[in-house]
Amino acid sequence: MASLQIPAAVGAAHDLLALGALVTRLDPGIIPFAEANEYALHVSGGEYNVAANLSTCFGQRTAIASAMVDYPIGRRIAYAVQKAGVKAYYQRFTSDGVRGPNMAIVWSDRGQGVRAPVVFYNRANEAAQLLKPGSFDWNKMFSKGPVGPSVRWFHSGGIFSALSPTTSELVIEAMQAAKKAGAVVSFDLNYRAKLWAVAAAEQGLTAAQASEGAAKTLRKIVSYVDVLVGNEEDLQKGLGLKGQDVESRGKLDPSAFFGMIESVTRDFPNIKAVATTLREVHSTNRHSWSAVLWLDGKSYQAPTAELDVYDRVGGGDGFAAGLFYGLLSGKSPEEALRLGWAHGALLTTTPGDTSMVSLDQVEAFAGGGSARIQR
Repeated sequence: MASLQIPAAVGAAHDLLALGALVTRLDPGIIPFAEANEYALHVSGGEYNVAANLSTCFGQRTAIASAMVDYPIGRRIAYAVQKAGVKAYYQRFTSDGVRGPNMAIVWSDRGQGVRAPVVFYNRANEAAQLLKPGSFDWNKMFSKGPVGPSVRWFHSGGIFSALSPTTSELVIEAMQAAKKAGAVVSFDLNYRAKLWAVAAAEQGLTAAQASEGAAKTLRKIVSYVDVLVGNEEDLQKGLGLKGQDVESRGKLDPSAFFGMIESVTRDFPNIKAVATTLREVHSTNRHSWSAVLWLDGKSYQAPTAELDVYDRVGGGDGFAAGLFYGLLSGKSPEEALRLGWAHGALLTTTPGDTSMVSLDQVEAFAGGGSARIQR
Protein backbone atom coordinates (compact mmCIF):
# COMPACT_ATOMS: atom_id res chain seq x y z
CA MET A 1 0.00 0.00 0.00
CA ALA A 2 1.39 3.39 -1.00
CA SER A 3 1.92 5.93 1.78
CA LEU A 4 0.39 9.40 1.88
CA GLN A 5 2.56 11.82 -0.11
CA ILE A 6 2.08 15.56 0.50
CA PRO A 7 2.99 17.84 -2.45
CA ALA A 8 5.54 20.56 -1.81
CA ALA A 9 4.35 24.06 -0.95
CA VAL A 10 6.83 25.70 -3.32
CA GLY A 11 5.12 26.88 -6.51
CA ALA A 12 1.60 26.06 -5.30
CA ALA A 13 -1.15 28.68 -5.53
CA HIS A 14 -3.33 27.02 -2.91
CA ASP A 15 -2.56 24.71 -0.01
CA LEU A 16 -6.18 23.55 -0.12
CA LEU A 17 -9.09 23.98 -2.51
CA ALA A 18 -12.56 23.03 -1.27
CA LEU A 19 -15.69 22.31 -3.29
CA GLY A 20 -19.02 22.76 -1.54
CA ALA A 21 -22.11 24.86 -0.86
CA LEU A 22 -21.95 28.17 0.97
CA VAL A 23 -24.86 28.71 3.36
CA THR A 24 -26.05 31.12 6.02
CA ARG A 25 -26.70 29.72 9.47
CA LEU A 26 -29.27 31.62 11.50
CA ASP A 27 -28.60 31.20 15.21
CA PRO A 28 -30.97 32.45 17.95
CA GLY A 29 -28.51 31.35 20.63
CA ILE A 30 -30.14 29.50 23.52
CA ILE A 31 -33.62 30.88 22.70
CA PRO A 32 -35.94 28.29 21.09
CA PHE A 33 -36.90 29.21 17.53
CA ALA A 34 -40.59 29.69 18.32
CA GLU A 35 -39.70 32.38 20.86
CA ALA A 36 -36.75 34.03 19.11
CA ASN A 37 -36.88 37.58 17.75
CA GLU A 38 -33.21 37.98 16.83
CA TYR A 39 -30.70 35.75 15.08
CA ALA A 40 -26.94 35.87 14.59
CA LEU A 41 -25.93 35.12 11.00
CA HIS A 42 -22.93 32.85 10.45
CA VAL A 43 -21.52 32.03 7.01
CA SER A 44 -20.91 28.32 6.83
CA GLY A 45 -20.67 25.15 4.76
CA GLY A 46 -18.92 21.93 5.70
CA GLU A 47 -16.27 22.21 3.01
CA TYR A 48 -15.92 25.98 3.29
CA ASN A 49 -15.43 25.75 7.06
CA VAL A 50 -12.28 23.69 6.53
CA ALA A 51 -10.89 26.21 4.05
CA ALA A 52 -11.74 29.16 6.29
CA ASN A 53 -10.23 27.52 9.38
CA LEU A 54 -7.02 26.70 7.54
CA SER A 55 -6.77 30.31 6.39
CA THR A 56 -7.68 32.24 9.53
CA CYS A 57 -6.11 30.03 12.20
CA PHE A 58 -3.34 28.17 10.40
CA GLY A 59 -2.21 30.73 7.81
CA GLN A 60 -2.72 28.44 4.83
CA ARG A 61 -3.54 29.62 1.30
CA THR A 62 -7.01 28.27 0.66
CA ALA A 63 -9.82 28.54 -1.88
CA ILE A 64 -13.47 27.55 -2.31
CA ALA A 65 -15.32 26.59 -5.48
CA SER A 66 -19.03 27.18 -5.00
CA ALA A 67 -22.25 28.72 -6.27
CA MET A 68 -22.96 32.39 -5.70
CA VAL A 69 -26.23 34.25 -6.23
CA ASP A 70 -25.96 37.93 -7.13
CA TYR A 71 -28.31 39.40 -4.53
CA PRO A 72 -27.82 40.94 -1.06
CA ILE A 73 -27.47 37.65 0.84
CA GLY A 74 -24.92 36.50 -1.71
CA ARG A 75 -22.94 39.68 -1.21
CA ARG A 76 -23.02 39.17 2.56
CA ILE A 77 -21.62 35.66 2.13
CA ALA A 78 -19.00 36.76 -0.40
CA TYR A 79 -17.80 39.42 2.03
CA ALA A 80 -17.34 36.81 4.78
CA VAL A 81 -15.38 34.56 2.42
CA GLN A 82 -13.16 37.49 1.44
CA LYS A 83 -12.66 38.49 5.07
CA ALA A 84 -11.56 34.94 5.90
CA GLY A 85 -8.83 35.20 3.27
CA VAL A 86 -10.30 32.41 1.15
CA LYS A 87 -9.95 32.77 -2.62
CA ALA A 88 -13.33 32.30 -4.30
CA TYR A 89 -14.11 30.56 -7.57
CA TYR A 90 -17.82 31.17 -8.14
CA GLN A 91 -20.34 29.87 -10.63
CA ARG A 92 -22.71 32.83 -10.55
CA PHE A 93 -26.50 32.77 -10.65
CA THR A 94 -29.07 35.57 -10.86
CA SER A 95 -32.06 35.60 -8.52
CA ASP A 96 -35.47 36.47 -9.94
CA GLY A 97 -36.20 38.32 -6.69
CA VAL A 98 -39.07 35.99 -5.79
CA ARG A 99 -38.20 32.30 -5.96
CA GLY A 100 -34.47 32.39 -6.45
CA PRO A 101 -32.25 30.55 -6.98
CA ASN A 102 -31.17 31.11 -3.40
CA MET A 103 -28.28 30.67 -1.02
CA ALA A 104 -29.40 27.99 1.43
CA ILE A 105 -30.32 28.70 5.04
CA VAL A 106 -29.49 26.44 7.97
CA TRP A 107 -31.47 27.17 11.13
CA SER A 108 -29.56 26.01 14.20
CA ASP A 109 -29.96 27.00 17.83
CA ARG A 110 -27.42 26.12 20.52
CA GLY A 111 -29.72 24.39 22.99
CA GLN A 112 -28.81 24.50 26.67
CA GLY A 113 -28.20 21.87 29.35
CA VAL A 114 -30.60 18.97 28.88
CA ARG A 115 -32.26 20.74 25.90
CA ALA A 116 -30.55 19.56 22.73
CA PRO A 117 -29.69 21.86 19.80
CA VAL A 118 -32.24 21.97 16.96
CA VAL A 119 -31.18 22.01 13.30
CA PHE A 120 -33.33 22.26 10.17
CA TYR A 121 -32.86 23.57 6.64
CA ASN A 122 -34.34 25.67 3.91
CA ARG A 123 -32.52 24.47 0.79
CA ALA A 124 -35.41 25.12 -1.60
CA ASN A 125 -34.17 26.14 -5.05
CA GLU A 126 -30.58 26.26 -3.76
CA ALA A 127 -28.08 27.56 -6.28
CA ALA A 128 -25.48 24.97 -5.20
CA GLN A 129 -27.86 22.18 -6.29
CA LEU A 130 -27.54 23.49 -9.84
CA LEU A 131 -23.78 23.01 -10.00
CA LYS A 132 -22.76 20.28 -12.42
CA PRO A 133 -19.79 18.93 -14.38
CA GLY A 134 -18.39 21.76 -16.45
CA SER A 135 -19.27 24.46 -13.89
CA PHE A 136 -15.56 25.03 -13.17
CA ASP A 137 -12.38 24.88 -15.24
CA TRP A 138 -10.57 22.26 -13.17
CA ASN A 139 -7.71 21.88 -15.63
CA LYS A 140 -6.87 25.54 -15.14
CA MET A 141 -7.32 25.44 -11.37
CA PHE A 142 -5.22 22.28 -10.99
CA SER A 143 -2.55 23.24 -13.52
CA LYS A 144 0.72 21.48 -12.78
CA GLY A 145 3.78 23.69 -12.42
CA PRO A 146 7.48 22.86 -12.74
CA VAL A 147 7.76 21.86 -9.05
CA GLY A 148 4.34 20.36 -8.32
CA PRO A 149 0.58 20.90 -8.51
CA SER A 150 -0.84 24.39 -8.11
CA VAL A 151 -3.27 22.93 -5.55
CA ARG A 152 -1.71 20.72 -2.87
CA TRP A 153 -4.91 19.35 -1.35
CA PHE A 154 -8.50 19.06 -2.61
CA HIS A 155 -11.42 18.60 -0.20
CA SER A 156 -15.15 17.98 -0.53
CA GLY A 157 -17.89 16.22 1.41
CA GLY A 158 -21.02 14.14 1.62
CA ILE A 159 -23.44 16.98 2.33
CA PHE A 160 -22.61 18.74 -0.93
CA SER A 161 -22.63 15.42 -2.79
CA ALA A 162 -26.18 14.74 -1.55
CA LEU A 163 -27.70 17.98 -2.84
CA SER A 164 -28.46 16.69 -6.35
CA PRO A 165 -27.30 14.03 -8.82
CA THR A 166 -25.16 16.62 -10.57
CA THR A 167 -23.27 17.76 -7.45
CA SER A 168 -21.94 14.26 -6.85
CA GLU A 169 -20.90 14.08 -10.51
CA LEU A 170 -19.11 17.41 -10.08
CA VAL A 171 -17.22 16.09 -7.04
CA ILE A 172 -15.99 13.13 -9.10
CA GLU A 173 -14.98 15.42 -11.98
CA ALA A 174 -12.98 17.61 -9.59
CA MET A 175 -11.33 14.63 -7.89
CA GLN A 176 -10.25 13.20 -11.22
CA ALA A 177 -8.58 16.50 -12.10
CA ALA A 178 -6.98 16.72 -8.64
CA LYS A 179 -5.58 13.19 -8.87
CA LYS A 180 -4.22 13.85 -12.35
CA ALA A 181 -2.41 16.94 -11.05
CA GLY A 182 -0.95 15.10 -8.05
CA ALA A 183 -2.97 16.74 -5.27
CA VAL A 184 -4.03 14.93 -2.11
CA VAL A 185 -7.80 14.25 -2.18
CA SER A 186 -9.88 14.22 1.02
CA PHE A 187 -13.58 13.67 1.63
CA ASP A 188 -15.75 14.06 4.73
CA LEU A 189 -18.52 11.46 4.49
CA ASN A 190 -20.92 13.52 6.65
CA TYR A 191 -23.73 11.08 5.86
CA ARG A 192 -27.12 12.78 6.16
CA ALA A 193 -29.93 10.36 5.32
CA LYS A 194 -32.50 13.18 5.14
CA LEU A 195 -30.63 15.00 2.37
CA TRP A 196 -30.18 11.86 0.28
CA ALA A 197 -33.87 10.96 0.77
CA VAL A 198 -35.11 14.38 -0.37
CA ALA A 199 -32.93 14.35 -3.49
CA ALA A 200 -34.09 10.82 -4.29
CA ALA A 201 -37.76 11.68 -3.73
CA GLU A 202 -37.46 14.39 -6.38
CA GLN A 203 -36.62 11.58 -8.79
CA GLY A 204 -39.56 9.46 -7.61
CA LEU A 205 -37.43 7.01 -5.61
CA THR A 206 -38.29 5.35 -2.30
CA ALA A 207 -36.36 5.74 0.96
CA ALA A 208 -34.78 2.32 0.47
CA GLN A 209 -33.71 3.25 -3.04
CA ALA A 210 -32.32 6.52 -1.68
CA SER A 211 -30.14 4.65 0.81
CA GLU A 212 -28.89 2.26 -1.85
CA GLY A 213 -28.24 5.10 -4.26
CA ALA A 214 -26.35 7.11 -1.64
CA ALA A 215 -24.03 4.20 -0.86
CA LYS A 216 -23.43 3.54 -4.56
CA THR A 217 -22.62 7.20 -5.21
CA LEU A 218 -20.42 7.63 -2.15
CA ARG A 219 -18.52 4.43 -2.92
CA LYS A 220 -17.75 5.76 -6.39
CA ILE A 221 -16.54 9.06 -4.93
CA VAL A 222 -14.41 7.40 -2.24
CA SER A 223 -12.61 5.33 -4.87
CA TYR A 224 -10.69 8.55 -5.68
CA VAL A 225 -9.97 9.56 -2.06
CA ASP A 226 -6.67 9.52 -0.17
CA VAL A 227 -7.84 10.87 3.20
CA LEU A 228 -11.32 9.96 4.46
CA VAL A 229 -13.05 11.66 7.40
CA GLY A 230 -15.98 9.79 8.95
CA ASN A 231 -16.99 7.78 11.98
CA GLU A 232 -18.06 4.14 12.03
CA GLU A 233 -21.72 5.09 11.43
CA ASP A 234 -20.72 7.11 8.36
CA LEU A 235 -18.67 4.17 7.11
CA GLN A 236 -21.52 1.72 7.62
CA LYS A 237 -24.44 3.79 6.35
CA GLY A 238 -22.59 5.90 3.81
CA LEU A 239 -20.44 3.19 2.26
CA GLY A 240 -22.51 0.10 3.05
CA LEU A 241 -19.67 -1.51 5.02
CA LYS A 242 -20.39 -4.08 7.70
CA GLY A 243 -19.23 -3.36 11.21
CA GLN A 244 -20.05 -3.60 14.88
CA ASP A 245 -23.25 -2.21 16.34
CA VAL A 246 -22.38 1.46 16.70
CA GLU A 247 -24.61 1.75 19.77
CA SER A 248 -23.16 -1.27 21.58
CA ARG A 249 -19.96 0.46 22.68
CA GLY A 250 -19.09 3.70 24.42
CA LYS A 251 -18.79 6.76 22.22
CA LEU A 252 -15.14 7.17 23.22
CA ASP A 253 -14.20 3.55 22.50
CA PRO A 254 -12.20 3.54 19.22
CA SER A 255 -12.37 -0.24 18.74
CA ALA A 256 -15.47 -0.11 16.49
CA PHE A 257 -13.79 2.51 14.30
CA PHE A 258 -10.44 0.73 14.05
CA GLY A 259 -12.27 -2.57 13.59
CA MET A 260 -13.71 -1.28 10.32
CA ILE A 261 -10.39 -0.22 8.78
CA GLU A 262 -9.84 -3.66 7.28
CA SER A 263 -13.18 -3.38 5.48
CA VAL A 264 -12.33 0.14 4.31
CA THR A 265 -8.94 -0.78 2.91
CA ARG A 266 -10.21 -3.99 1.35
CA ASP A 267 -12.90 -2.18 -0.60
CA PHE A 268 -10.85 0.98 -1.14
CA PRO A 269 -7.12 0.19 -1.39
CA ASN A 270 -6.57 3.81 -2.48
CA ILE A 271 -7.37 5.07 1.06
CA LYS A 272 -4.24 6.05 2.96
CA ALA A 273 -5.79 7.71 6.00
CA VAL A 274 -9.11 7.63 7.89
CA ALA A 275 -9.90 9.93 10.81
CA THR A 276 -12.80 10.98 12.99
CA THR A 277 -13.72 12.66 16.25
CA LEU A 278 -15.08 10.75 19.24
CA ARG A 279 -17.66 12.58 21.32
CA GLU A 280 -19.65 11.56 24.40
CA VAL A 281 -22.45 14.07 24.96
CA HIS A 282 -23.31 14.36 28.66
CA SER A 283 -25.40 17.49 28.14
CA THR A 284 -25.59 20.16 25.47
CA ASN A 285 -22.80 22.06 27.20
CA ARG A 286 -20.66 19.22 28.55
CA HIS A 287 -18.89 16.82 26.17
CA SER A 288 -16.05 14.34 26.44
CA TRP A 289 -13.91 14.75 23.32
CA SER A 290 -11.27 12.67 21.60
CA ALA A 291 -10.19 11.78 18.05
CA VAL A 292 -8.59 8.91 16.16
CA LEU A 293 -6.46 8.53 13.05
CA TRP A 294 -5.44 5.56 10.94
CA LEU A 295 -2.57 6.53 8.64
CA ASP A 296 -0.37 4.35 6.45
CA GLY A 297 -1.28 1.21 8.36
CA LYS A 298 -0.85 2.58 11.91
CA SER A 299 -3.44 3.69 14.46
CA TYR A 300 -3.33 6.78 16.68
CA GLN A 301 -5.65 8.18 19.37
CA ALA A 302 -5.78 11.65 20.89
CA PRO A 303 -6.34 12.22 24.63
CA THR A 304 -9.82 12.72 26.04
CA ALA A 305 -10.74 16.27 27.05
CA GLU A 306 -13.77 17.41 29.01
CA LEU A 307 -15.29 20.32 27.09
CA ASP A 308 -17.53 23.13 28.32
CA VAL A 309 -19.29 23.71 25.02
CA TYR A 310 -20.58 27.10 23.91
CA ASP A 311 -21.55 26.15 20.33
CA ARG A 312 -20.86 22.64 19.06
CA VAL A 313 -21.53 23.32 15.36
CA GLY A 314 -18.37 23.12 13.27
CA GLY A 315 -16.29 21.12 15.73
CA GLY A 316 -15.80 18.28 13.25
CA ASP A 317 -14.74 20.67 10.49
CA GLY A 318 -12.37 22.27 12.99
CA PHE A 319 -10.83 18.86 13.65
CA ALA A 320 -10.40 18.19 9.94
CA ALA A 321 -8.73 21.56 9.38
CA GLY A 322 -6.22 21.04 12.18
CA LEU A 323 -5.44 17.51 11.03
CA PHE A 324 -4.94 18.63 7.42
CA TYR A 325 -2.70 21.48 8.57
CA GLY A 326 -0.53 19.07 10.49
CA LEU A 327 -0.15 16.76 7.50
CA LEU A 328 0.44 19.65 5.07
CA SER A 329 3.10 21.01 7.43
CA GLY A 330 5.00 17.75 7.71
CA LYS A 331 4.09 17.08 11.33
CA SER A 332 4.17 13.54 12.68
CA PRO A 333 0.86 11.64 12.67
CA GLU A 334 0.57 12.07 16.45
CA GLU A 335 1.16 15.82 16.19
CA ALA A 336 -1.27 16.22 13.28
CA LEU A 337 -3.98 14.33 15.15
CA ARG A 338 -3.50 16.40 18.31
CA LEU A 339 -3.63 19.65 16.33
CA GLY A 340 -6.96 18.58 14.84
CA TRP A 341 -8.27 17.43 18.21
CA ALA A 342 -7.19 20.68 19.89
CA HIS A 343 -8.56 22.97 17.19
CA GLY A 344 -11.91 21.17 17.08
CA ALA A 345 -12.18 21.45 20.86
CA LEU A 346 -11.34 25.15 20.90
CA LEU A 347 -13.80 25.87 18.08
CA THR A 348 -16.67 24.71 20.33
CA THR A 349 -15.83 27.53 22.77
CA THR A 350 -16.84 30.32 20.37
CA PRO A 351 -20.02 31.16 18.42
CA GLY A 352 -20.35 30.29 14.77
CA ASP A 353 -19.00 27.55 12.56
CA THR A 354 -15.46 28.73 11.84
CA SER A 355 -12.33 29.40 13.86
CA MET A 356 -11.91 32.35 16.22
CA VAL A 357 -8.76 31.01 17.87
CA SER A 358 -5.06 31.45 17.15
CA LEU A 359 -2.43 28.90 16.19
CA ASP A 360 -0.63 29.61 19.47
CA GLN A 361 -3.76 28.63 21.40
CA VAL A 362 -4.17 25.44 19.36
CA GLU A 363 -0.54 24.43 19.81
CA ALA A 364 -0.68 25.15 23.55
CA PHE A 365 -3.79 23.00 24.04
CA ALA A 366 -2.42 20.25 21.79
CA GLY A 367 0.72 20.20 23.91
CA GLY A 368 -1.20 19.79 27.14
CA GLY A 369 -2.03 23.39 27.95
CA SER A 370 -4.86 24.44 30.26
CA ALA A 371 -7.44 27.20 30.52
CA ARG A 372 -5.37 29.18 33.02
CA ILE A 373 -5.43 32.90 32.25
CA GLN A 374 -2.80 34.05 29.78
CA ARG A 375 -1.08 37.22 31.05
